[in-house]
Amino acid sequence: MKQLPEFPQSYWTSSVRLPEFPPLTSDTEADVVIVGAGITGITAAYLLSRAGRKTILLEAGRILNGTTGHTTAKITTQHDLIYDEFINHFGEDKTRLYYEANLEAMNFMRETIATESIDCDLADEPSYIYTESNLAIENLENELRAYEKLGISGELTDHIALPIEIKAALLMPSQARFHPLSYLMALTNKAVEAGARIFEQTTAMKVEDGDAPVVLTEAGARIRCGHVICASHFPFADWKGFYFARMHAERSYVLGVKIEESYGGGMYINADNPKRSIRIAADGQEPLVLIGGEGHKAGQSPCTIRHYDALKTFADSLYRVREIAYRWSAQDLVTLDKMPYIGRITSGSDRIFVATGYRKWGMTNGTAAARLLTNLVLGQEDRYRELFDPSRLHADPDIKSFVTDNLDVAKQLIAGKMDIVYRLPSSLIPGEGATVRVNGKRAGAYRDPEGKLHVVDTTCTHMGCETNWNDGDLTWDCPCHGSRFSYTGEVVEGPAKEPLTVLEVNEVSSVT
Repeated sequence: MKQLPEFPQSYWTSSVRLPEFPPLTSDTEADVVIVGAGITGITAAYLLSRAGRKTILLEAGRILNGTTGHTTAKITTQHDLIYDEFINHFGEDKTRLYYEANLEAMNFMRETIATESIDCDLADEPSYIYTESNLAIENLENELRAYEKLGISGELTDHIALPIEIKAALLMPSQARFHPLSYLMALTNKAVEAGARIFEQTTAMKVEDGDAPVVLTEAGARIRCGHVICASHFPFADWKGFYFARMHAERSYVLGVKIEESYGGGMYINADNPKRSIRIAADGQEPLVLIGGEGHKAGQSPCTIRHYDALKTFADSLYRVREIAYRWSAQDLVTLDKMPYIGRITSGSDRIFVATGYRKWGMTNGTAAARLLTNLVLGQEDRYRELFDPSRLHADPDIKSFVTDNLDVAKQLIAGKMDIVYRLPSSLIPGEGATVRVNGKRAGAYRDPEGKLHVVDTTCTHMGCETNWNDGDLTWDCPCHGSRFSYTGEVVEGPAKEPLTVLEVNEVSSVT
């Protein structure tokens, strides 16, 4: 297999320069503490600070550098083939609410871009779900009937502006695309102007519940507040509500390619497998086509670089690709019933809220979450509160999904513990990572391009599953709950909070 060369890890790059705020201490106070500076956290900080609430936003890394910084950034209510499925599971009324929540979020984004004069490459685009197979036409027809029941504009067509011979496509007009970081950087600046304080490289470790919750940071600060919003990709307070057992993580991949042809317009996702997503962006004055797909459960692909290879092959089948300018991957959380969890973190917590599980559609779902949580903090009624309530349970499909997901966790846990490893650290060449044997035990090793060896204990610090090597992102990924660690052991993505144990290895003495 030919490996792709290294490229910038994301087309979306952040250049926010935050002011210096007084450091957090053991007696810091706020009205609201928001943990996680993605689209939900920043939008909520923007809304709450403008509403006069003393707001602190904490981000473990750099703001806008996680899932929000690794998106295809479609502003759309066409969330794949979901409305027919939701009608079958939740009924028409609740499904209509899901659509309307996302439609209102899309309109809010358009209005905010206009009123705040945000330059973020906003452009109207039709959105399509297409199929190259006769077998999926019925699925598109069922989805169109769902549109008709819910009052959604849409139509079937046999033509799209892609060089693909399709059988049918479901069109949803008047959707949009934009540059998400330009938009959110503007909201960040507006939030700071309204009084919000934002702290990067600040990890929230736990929250003490009560009438005045207290957020504790890794550095020892204690922030006393009126409300806490857990807007991190995976809820940092996952011990409340057992979210690790109620969601699974999926990875997907994107190439940013420059092509010789002109792009015909539109945003696309297919109804077939393997999944493919296509839309255009602007890299300066030059068009950039974003081609995504190749989704799989996090930590459960033996060779992640092959997913980039597959996308490159697909791109070559459509266009004369002149350059692959960018490549990146993203991780998304999927709830038991595919509906996001937005609201009180548990039924008994009136001051701690959560937003997670956007199922790859974070631009509108994340904005809807920020609007809903802002209303909850302000004590205002919100008609979407019951729909997204994290404490909900629907016998179908929740129980089936719960059993399936947790059986898979058990399978991965056992498989990792039974894994017999023969390779030794000394066998790795520069740029190679693999599970190895160190003193008779399983470990993980990566030899960097300069030849330095980095060895860690592969046991995930969340619940003890064995992590696997991700050769596309140079990380150790947990197949159970989606935690990710750098090759030096640091946490890249939760639910894990503690790093992997670093092992000191003598390459000669580690052969036993």
